[in-house]
Amino acid sequence: MQGRDYIRRYNEEGNALARKMAEQAIALDSEFPGAYRLLAGTHMMDVWFRWSKSPRDSIKKGISLLKKANAIDPSFAGAHGSLLQFYTLARQHEKAIAEGEKAIALDPNSADFHGFLGMALNFADRPNDAIPLFEKAIRLNPIPPTWYLSNLGVSYRMTGRYDEAIEMYKKALQRSPTNLFAHLGLTATYSLSGQETEAHAQAEEVMKINPKFSLQRFSKVLPFKNQATNKRVIDALRKAGLK
Repeated sequence: MQGRDYIRRYNEEGNALARKMAEQAIALDSEFPGAYRLLAGTHMMDVWFRWSKSPRDSIKKGISLLKKANAIDPSFAGAHGSLLQFYTLARQHEKAIAEGEKAIALDPNSADFHGFLGMALNFADRPNDAIPLFEKAIRLNPIPPTWYLSNLGVSYRMTGRYDEAIEMYKKALQRSPTNLFAHLGLTATYSLSGQETEAHAQAEEVMKINPKFSLQRFSKVLPFKNQATNKRVIDALRKAGLK
């Protein structure tokens, strides 16, 4: 539980602490599948935020850990939910969606699994299908983690509902002011909606959080099925002043 709190800080220090907690949990009980899922999650953060020296190796490690969790407990829905995310990162979108559906079938009241499937659908360029899943996730968990909000923001942005997207990103940042993805999402949305002053201000916030931020590196981590979707986001961030 400590590790889950650390990983949801969405920064490198929190991720390192989460990894330490996961490794300690495995040392205490090597048959606890949740600890393997948490450890896999730290590798996922390494890929998303480009902290990993080899994203491909991090994806392989994550998948291996989750398969270990499934071997311990085949009914562990959490492993399927996390596999969804790794398959998305590997751009295996249909596999990702299938894992999300398995997770929900095993645990239909899980808010997280509805959110994970919503993410997979966003990256598969199906944002209209993702929106009701995020909305259901928020009904199931009325005090949602920030990633529900920022990813619903992605869905709204992709469907041209910019005001609603901005609202979601701002809600996420109220709870987690250093959430880099929320800042990037807000920057892109302001840029796409023609609010150039606000977009440049948000771009400055991105650089404060991560002075080494690179559009080239970030573009490689966005696993959209349609490369035109990826290009649209990157172009919007570049227009806002990011490089």
